[in-house]
Amino acid sequence: MRDQPLVRTDTGRDFIESLARGLDVIRAFGRHPGQPVSLAQAAGATGLARPTVRRILLTLEELGYVRSEGGRFTLTPRILELGLSYIAASDIWTITRPHLEDLVRVTGESCSIAQLDGSDIIYVSRVAVAKLVTLSVTIGTRFPAPPTSLGKVLLAALDDDELHRVLDLPSRSAVRPTWRPTDSEIMIEIENTRRRGWAATDQQLAPAIRSVAAPIRNPDGTVLAAANVNAHAMETSMETLIGEHLPRLLEATAAIEQDLARLAQVPLATVQPR
Repeated sequence: MRDQPLVRTDTGRDFIESLARGLDVIRAFGRHPGQPVSLAQAAGATGLARPTVRRILLTLEELGYVRSEGGRFTLTPRILELGLSYIAASDIWTITRPHLEDLVRVTGESCSIAQLDGSDIIYVSRVAVAKLVTLSVTIGTRFPAPPTSLGKVLLAALDDDELHRVLDLPSRSAVRPTWRPTDSEIMIEIENTRRRGWAATDQQLAPAIRSVAAPIRNPDGTVLAAANVNAHAMETSMETLIGEHLPRLLEATAAIEQDLARLAQVPLATVQPR
């Protein structure tokens, strides 16, 4: 399948095109997971001219984010600094990991936390168990929101105007879900999620994957993220997922919200310069 160039519209007057192009080139590596990327592949994925892509790649190489060999390029582990900066700034990993570990312990299933990015979800915290699954998930993994329990919860938190705007955005995930709903089917799922306060999916993202998710709210009541319990359809029934794992998930999200509330009450320390 031929790469579809990344499209950018509605940029503001202060938009820095060169920075955006550099980020486009970094994202292009996601089109070829686990494989070195050629100059032609990076240019095709971004829609940029080869000389422009070459200069960006050489700059990234000099900064230590990319290495080259035989005319092909790979990202270096240093690229993780960019994502870890977000984790460090939000502190969501530190706050949520102990609760996810407890949830994994009592359910025996992998548990994750994700946030909304456009019409996709991005995983920001995860504790996994060793099980054979059809999709690999790590921190930073991106999936289309509607066919995921996490996504349904996050979409349900939006008002209708914002919801429609988000759903109009194209997904940037490479995954093609098994469930491809119409607009009316999505709205039915969203309304059900709003009514119940949680969401479930049964093999809508990929075969054999079931999950149930609930929101994590800030002290002001806004939804910060969503947490889920993920199970294999051959091992865990929907009855078990909703009847046994959902109450434990709700206990975990409530505990995370209590930690967030306590953190919000702690005054920021004033750092004195040396």
